[in-house]
Amino acid sequence: MQSTSNRLPAAQVIACGALVLMLTLGLRHGFGLWLQPIAMDRGWGRETFSMAMALQNLVWGLAGPLVGMAADRLGAFRVLVVGAVLYAAGLALMAMATNGTVFTVGSGMLIGVAQAATTFAVVYGVVGRNVPPQKRSTALGLVAAVASFGQFLMVPVENGLIAALGWQGALWTLAALVLLVAPLSIGLREAPSASNAAASSQSIPAALREAFGHRSFLLLMAGYFTCGFQVVFIAVHLPSYLADKGLGPGVASVALALIGLFNIFGTYGAGRLGERWPKPYLLAAIYAMRAVVIAAFVLLPLSPATVYGFSILMGLLWLSTVPLTSAVVAQVFGVQYMAMLGGFVFLSHQIGSFLGGWLGGRLFDLTGSYSVVWWLAAALGVFAALINLPVRETPVDRGLRPMSA
Repeated sequence: MQSTSNRLPAAQVIACGALVLMLTLGLRHGFGLWLQPIAMDRGWGRETFSMAMALQNLVWGLAGPLVGMAADRLGAFRVLVVGAVLYAAGLALMAMATNGTVFTVGSGMLIGVAQAATTFAVVYGVVGRNVPPQKRSTALGLVAAVASFGQFLMVPVENGLIAALGWQGALWTLAALVLLVAPLSIGLREAPSASNAAASSQSIPAALREAFGHRSFLLLMAGYFTCGFQVVFIAVHLPSYLADKGLGPGVASVALALIGLFNIFGTYGAGRLGERWPKPYLLAAIYAMRAVVIAAFVLLPLSPATVYGFSILMGLLWLSTVPLTSAVVAQVFGVQYMAMLGGFVFLSHQIGSFLGGWLGGRLFDLTGSYSVVWWLAAALGVFAALINLPVRETPVDRGLRPMSA
């Protein structure tokens, strides 16, 4: 159990963690804006870009458990710095790529690993260890809320950079900007004993056996698959879907910005509600509401008004699953291996992300429409709502108190 004297100041951890996520998640939130200009300039089909984005999410998920393990053992600071360098290199390679293979290496492989090293699992591991248990859900929600401001802020910034500098110049600018993650990570640098204070109490293999033998952990992973499918399909393909329907690029930019803006309120609100209500029931409600919102969006006549209404509602539900899911993992298993276990849960999320990103482009190229994927996203929302209802938050009994403080 980590001593309170070894904790970093909670305000420092929350601020630095939120700013790191603001940059790393904010940049990727606008990647859909590059689909059409890159595809048109390079003469690629949409599947090329979609596959690269899908692979990015899959690599992010596959790297997550390993990166989380490294952060739990070696400290988040080193992992974050390496991730910042990889992120910048990936953006630079995207700008220079003249064929789909090189583009996929940069945007899919390098940025995928970089996102694993600079986003939720690593940052939340530090927050979980340095915030009192009774405030953990709110703290995780606050970090996600401030990070969501980056999604609101960066979409119009990226749209403006593309207009002013061209898509290549915009990518070079973002490559320089993401390096700010390195100095921000100093505020997340724990003492060597902080991240592995209870290393002798449970080994990594024992922690993995415990988690994968726990029904609620498996249900969380299954439900989180839907979250990844929905958010990546929408983030990558919504701009092109709207353009296909005759709406200008400004509508897509505003739509993505609104998702980011209202995500601020959704994630913070979810974190606060998680301290008052059973988190599995909240997760089920969020997924059910997503299914309703997506179905309504497909059925209603398309106009800027319905697009903005959809974006506001989806924004409230966008990342609200993240603090709740992470808080359940910490509550059930403790925080010693929070980054690693969070990485495994997020792997399921990213498998869904891979399918959401890739199927959107693949089925569009085959059918000329996104309709099938929209309805699949709605159906998965119903599945995720049902699968979260049996999840239990009771801490595991190891014969001694789990590391939670």
